[in-house]
This record gives sequence, C-alpha cells and structure tokens, in this order.
Amino acid sequence: MPQIGLKCKTIEAEEHRLAEITSVYLKLQINVTISAIQPQECYIGARERIEGRLSMYEAFYGLREKPFSILPDPDLIYWGTNHRLAYAMLEFGVMNSAGFTVITGEIGSGKTTLVRRLLRRLAPNVTVGLISNTPQGRKELLQWVMMSLNQPFDEKYSNLFFKFQQYLQAQHADKRRTILIVDEAQNLQPDALESLRMLSNINADKDQFLQLILVGQPQLKERLCSPELVQFAQRISVDFHLKSLTAGEVSLYIDHRLKAVGARSPLFSNEACEAIAQVSAGIPRTINIICDTALVYGYATQTNLVTKQIVDLVIEDKRSFGIFGK
Repeated sequence: MPQIGLKCKTIEAEEHRLAEITSVYLKLQINVTISAIQPQECYIGARERIEGRLSMYEAFYGLREKPFSILPDPDLIYWGTNHRLAYAMLEFGVMNSAGFTVITGEIGSGKTTLVRRLLRRLAPNVTVGLISNTPQGRKELLQWVMMSLNQPFDEKYSNLFFKFQQYLQAQHADKRRTILIVDEAQNLQPDALESLRMLSNINADKDQFLQLILVGQPQLKERLCSPELVQFAQRISVDFHLKSLTAGEVSLYIDHRLKAVGARSPLFSNEACEAIAQVSAGIPRTINIICDTALVYGYATQTNLVTKQIVDLVIEDKRSFGIFGK
C-alpha cells in the first residue's frame, strides 16, 4: 500500500510540474504544443529522480550534478579575489595560532563554504568544535561548546568550566590543538561574546590551548566595535570582511560552477549573466537561486542556451512571490 501511495503522489507531482512547464512555455511565447513535453518520459524521469539517478535538467544539459545548489559545497568554490583573501586569512589564523579570528560577510556570500573547506584541510592533530546556533548566556554557551567537542554538558556551570579546562589541558599535553568555530556569530549577545573572551583566558603565556573563529554577517563587525566589547576586540588577531562578487566576476562564477559539473560549453548568454549580476548584487547564494531556476525554465523550453529573456522571466516570477522584492 505505501508503494501505491508513492506512485500516486509521483503522478500528482508530475502533473503539477507539467502544468508549470506549460505555463513557462506560454509566458515565453514559444510555439510548441504540450505533446512536445513527452509526458511518458517525464514520468520515467520522476521515478529515476526519486531513486537518485537523475534530476530535472542535469541530463538535458549534460551535467553530473546540480551546479547551483544553495548548500555549502567546498568542491564548487569560485576562487575570486575576495574569497582567496578570506580563505588565506582563515588559514593564516589557524597556522599562526591566532586567539581570535573573525570573518564577516553578507548573507549568502560564501562564508560557511570557506569554513567547510578549512575543515577538510586541517591536520589530524586538530580537534574542532563547530557551533552553528545562537546560545544565550554563559552556561548555555559553555554547554554548546562542550557538546561540539563531544564532551558531557549537562552539569552546573562551575563543574563544566573545570572540565573544559581539564579537557583543553589534556589535549595540549597530547600535542593536539583545539579550535572552536562559531557560525552565525552575529546573533550572539554581548554577554555571550564576553563569555567567549573569558573562555580564551585559559590560554596562558606561550601555551595556546584554545583558538576561536567567529563567522557572521556584517552586524557581527558592528557589534564588536561597540564600547562594551573593547576588551574582546583587542583579542582579535585576524579579521576579514568578505565582499560580494563584482559584475565581471559573476559570469566567471557561473561558468566555473557549470564547468565543475561537466558543462562543455556556456549555458548562459552574456546578457543573461549581466542581468543576474545586477539583480543578485553579486551574492553567490542569490546567483545560485536564479541560475538553478533559469536552468529549469531552459529545460522546460528545451533551450540549449539560457537567454536574458528566460532570466527576466525567472526574476519576474521570483519577485511576484516576494523573494527579491518589488
């Protein structure tokens, strides 16, 4: 019975997708008929997609995988000038045992992807704790720190702090390094940031027991400049602000992502890339959203090259749902 239900849902989903495809055809005013969409092949494609072998447009464009996923993928990093500099600063902070490293950037600019890249390349003797939420208060913060290091965390603060010290000292004695990375750090309140500073006091003389890397949106930079966090700011050894891609870099970014997954020729016209650069303001995640949808529209219309007309339609449809504003 569950299999029958799944087949029904698959057919319903395909019928809905066929309706969307037809809508795209009509909007682009391309002279085709619904029979050209080949429903039978679409049903087969849906079944294969469920089994993980094929996606909507990958086979049509000859791609091994989706080039514009919004999930962080270190394998698809475009090494533009700013991303090279940001990653170099991350590596510099780690290699030089910087007490605090701070990397900021706009939403979707690629900060987390750079962190994922860093995690892949760290030496085996480095233990990393990664916190991706926003703990409030010193006890909750320390609990998340201990949890990220796979240590017991359900105790009162004084016991936790003592065990945290013991853990770091044991790691150091074993010639291991400990790095704590806090993502989305712009959401940390001043008292939580001050608690992080206090944790760094465990470092003594030349012994670097703990390194901290804070990654967040521009509000983090503004918060760290406030008078109440002067002591924290003075502990920051390395910092960098990741800027958006320039208009010229956007087309290079798009080509890079496509080639990385097997594209043998450009799939977006120069005019389409220019339109994407303008509406995305050079933010990689926004570029990915537009390009991914544009390839769906291109697949729907059996178009080998995504034109500005298709991109304009994507942008118009996104704006109608409020994603890019009016």
